[in-house]
Order: sequence, then structure tokens, then C-alpha cells
Amino acid sequence: MKEGNLEAPTRHPLDWRNPEFYDEGLLMQEMERVFDICHGCRRCVSLCQSFPALFDLVDESETLEVDGVDKKDYWQVVDHCYLCDLCYMTKCPYVPPHEWNLDFPHLMLRAKAVKFKKGDIKLRDRILTSTDAVGNLAGIPVVSGVVNAMNKIGPARKVMESVLEVHADARLPEFHSNTLRQRLKGRNSNLTPEAAGETTGKVALFATCYMNRNEPGPAEDLVAVYEHNGIPVTLPEKEKCCGMPKLELGDLKAVEAAKAVNIPVLAKLVDAGWDLTALIPSCVLMFKQELPLMYPDDADVQKVKNAFYDPFEYLMLRHKKGKLNTDFKQGLGKVSYQAACHQRVQNIGQKTRETLSLIPDTQIEIIERCSGHDGTYAVKKEMREYAVKIVRPVVNKVKKFDPDHFGSDCAMAGHHIEKVLDNGKPAEHPISLIRQAYGI
Repeated sequence: MKEGNLEAPTRHPLDWRNPEFYDEGLLMQEMERVFDICHGCRRCVSLCQSFPALFDLVDESETLEVDGVDKKDYWQVVDHCYLCDLCYMTKCPYVPPHEWNLDFPHLMLRAKAVKFKKGDIKLRDRILTSTDAVGNLAGIPVVSGVVNAMNKIGPARKVMESVLEVHADARLPEFHSNTLRQRLKGRNSNLTPEAAGETTGKVALFATCYMNRNEPGPAEDLVAVYEHNGIPVTLPEKEKCCGMPKLELGDLKAVEAAKAVNIPVLAKLVDAGWDLTALIPSCVLMFKQELPLMYPDDADVQKVKNAFYDPFEYLMLRHKKGKLNTDFKQGLGKVSYQAACHQRVQNIGQKTRETLSLIPDTQIEIIERCSGHDGTYAVKKEMREYAVKIVRPVVNKVKKFDPDHFGSDCAMAGHHIEKVLDNGKPAEHPISLIRQAYGI
């Protein structure tokens, strides 16, 4: 076997407009090539269920090699991949510029796109990834109350499991009729922004489907924390889902439709001097990586990419220039913090941990393991057991540390940990903990 590559990984643009991208025969050839390399390496076996599924298929075949696996079974590997990107960014020694040019997540994305184009998609998955449509309906005042109540009733959840294949034990998010956008509508900050380093000192917050409709509290905490640091915050005049749920489904045309709405609005804000952020790491990654790889020649996409920051990355960039308020009023004690996969693969370092570590009388345990939630993976009937299996090491670490607070950059991951932990304590977003420490 050749030695692994020691250079920094690079990502090739996604050639999704090429007709060959959707050629199933060519796809199968490439999956066989890549799966054979993975079989010979097996470094990624602990990351998610895709790799155990692949290696079980190989080990149970007649040849004990990839050539003994029926190609129709390749789809089992594809279905378990939720594009966390950890294999590419943290494990695989054969990513480009290595000559073997292995990009497992984008190969799985290509397979998902082929599957979507064939129409081989469940109604459940179309619904779960239609976050704007579901949120608009479930966010109607009377409807939201009914939906939230039904999501907590055992018999109703059993019906949902049998009809929609949404697991009865999976935690489903609540819906708020009083959305984040409504809560912040019309507000104007009188703060005067002050540039520091590469930051302009004023930030436009991409609300995200989840924070807008399902959990607006942490986003309000972000506004409070940023303005406590002299950073005015605004919302884009309009937005659609970032497109990550549809990307994970393989519906690249829907991703393009979302991009057509979001990018002009965000690019206009950048031109007006605003930096950009979002509280869902997947949304940040969508604008910092996936859309730029889908549209490498689109100047506005690249402009948005360069202005988009993880919220804690932004605070630490300000801190480097002496522009972060470190006058914390209270310590947090022990904090278990799960670093979300889509934040880890942004190559920005442990910025959330670094920010929390500035708080006196606070002990941080960072957990760098996947929660197994993804946007939809942990709620699917057939995937629930694997999602619980993946999160179990995280839960065990939280139990052992016995923290005063626990949570994740990804609110959904935090609640998945909370559900499996089942000790009566709620998950708390790190930005909410920062606000608590400031006492604001």
C-alpha cells in the first residue's frame, strides 16, 4: 500500500452539472474503486455506520474483497452517510492532492444525487428536508400548538412511525409561532461598529430554519452577547433554508433554488460592510464550503464565503485584537461540550472551547465525537438504533464528567445527547452559556 499524503487536503469543485455525474454505471465503477481503498485501510470504522456497513458487506462476501459485494448493496453504504465530512477532513490519508484522489463524502453525495434523480426517495425524506414548507405550516399559531402536543403523545408518535417511518422515540423539535425573525423585527442597534483585524465589527445573522422556527432562544442569546461586545447585529431582509437538508437528500436543483434566493441578499449585505454568521454549523459550512464547491466561478458565492464566520470564530478573532469583553460575572463550573462535526471540518480550531475557557471558574471537557444526529438521520425509523449507537460514547463521557452544563454547537446534536442521556438535565447551547457567564 502506498504511503498516505502529508500535504493539507484540498477539495475539488463538484462537477454536478456534467451528465456523467449522474451516470449510474460510472458511479458504480468509482464506488468500487473507492470502497476497495477503504477496505484496505479501515481507519474510518469508528466514525459512522457507513464504514461498518461496507466492511460487513466485504467480510460476508464469498471473496472477502469488494469484488464479491453485489453492487445493489452499495446503497446501504450510501444511505448511512450523512455527509459529516469527518472522514475527509480528519481520517483519510488518500484525499487530494494524493494521487488516489479519494473524496468519500462527495462520492456519497453523487450517489444520493443519482438516487434522487431516479426518484428512489421516500415521501418521509422529502417532507423532513422541506424545512421551509414544514416550518411555515407548523408555525401557524394554532397549528404549532397541535403539532407540539402530538409530538409528545406516545400513541400519536406510534402512528407517525408506522405511516411516515419517523421513530417514535426520537426527539422532534418544537415549533414556535413567535419566530426569531418576528422577535427581532424592526429592531435597530445604536452601536457604532469597530473593525478589528479582518472583522468589520457588524454582523448579519442568518437565522436558519431551525433557530427561526424551532429554537429562537439561543439566537437571541447570540444577539445579546454580540451587542455586549459592541457588535451590532441585523437579520437579512429575507432568507430560505441554506440548502443543506436538500444537499444531503441529493436534490441539487433544490439547493440551487435556495442559493438563488440567499446569495444575492447576503452578497448585498457584504457589500454594505456586514460580516455573516449563523448558529447552525451545517448552515455555516454550506456557505463556506458546499456552495463554493458547487459554484466555483460565481463571484457572489465566493464573496459570501469569505465573509461567513462561525460565531465563536468571530468572537476569538475579535479577542486577538483586544476587542472581546472578558468581564464575566459568574463561572460555569464543569461544562461538557460536544464539538459538532460540521464545525470541526471548517478548519478553524476549537474556537468554542477557547471562548468558554476565558470564563473564570469554568472547566471544559471537549468531546470530539459525532453525535449521530445529522438533520434527519436520528429520527428515521430504520436509522434510530445506529444514531443511538454513535452517540453512546458521547453520552458516556458526559456521564463520567458529571458536568453542571452540557451541550453542542449544533442544537439538534445537543438535544440528541440529552434524549439518550435521559437524566433530566437540558442541553444548553454554548452561546447561551456565554450569556449566562456575562450575567446579561
